[in-house]
Amino acid sequence: MDLYCVMGNPVDHSKSPWIHARFAALSGQALRYGKRLVALDRFAAEVHAFIAEGGRGCNVTVPFKFEAAALACRCSARASLAMASNTLTFEDGTILADNTDGAGLVNDIQRNAGVDLSGRRLLLLGAGGAAAGVLGPLLQARPSSITVANRTRQRALVLVTRHEALAAQEQTALLVRDLQELTGDFDVVINATSSSLHGEAVPVPAGLLRHGALAYDLMYGAAARGFLQWAGEQGAAARDGLGMLVEQAAEAFLIWRGVRPPSAQVLDELRALLSH
Repeated sequence: MDLYCVMGNPVDHSKSPWIHARFAALSGQALRYGKRLVALDRFAAEVHAFIAEGGRGCNVTVPFKFEAAALACRCSARASLAMASNTLTFEDGTILADNTDGAGLVNDIQRNAGVDLSGRRLLLLGAGGAAAGVLGPLLQARPSSITVANRTRQRALVLVTRHEALAAQEQTALLVRDLQELTGDFDVVINATSSSLHGEAVPVPAGLLRHGALAYDLMYGAAARGFLQWAGEQGAAARDGLGMLVEQAAEAFLIWRGVRPPSAQVLDELRALLSH
């Protein structure tokens, strides 16, 4: 069987093996997918070891997404723009990098949540690897504007500057704001900071969401509860990142196998499984 895995630190919590096993079963693909805990200074060595074992590809989670892009022989356009990769493909000794996070997020918002991003005002919180992975595909959904807010303004400015050409092409206003200076009302707020992961307070003040707006946390499960509760108190529709997890995995599966799996069905199954 073809071998795939997810690499990260930590990685025990990952649902990717379950997701890809379901994708394989439902689409008639023969493969094995595992997870590997990688020491912080061993990512490149572990990737090459996996290739030597016959690995065909791997997903990459924190904290190795920037390193994965740098390790690759060739990057897709979206991985190059993000300067980060969550999906590596191994072909004849060549490492190919892609980033399916943004496509997964956009697909979950537009297909599964039924929210059309075109013409909307978006607020993206954070400017790290998670934000870098989703900004390009969010721009390609052609919202009227995207405001990037981060604790460190310079980091947000670097991310925005890298995406200015794409923003101009998509006719979307791309703005930078300090978290402490945010004002206005937004149709969609996306939390790509690590605040949920670390149990910190919601990084923005109340009053930024239009009634009925979508508030989306890239985290899921217990980590996202604080943000989702805050969003509900603001009258927003709250959604966690479980759908993004499944949809980005579906994009990776398509890259590796040439088959688009039934992601909506697998998302429903996974939500039911985690609710017990």
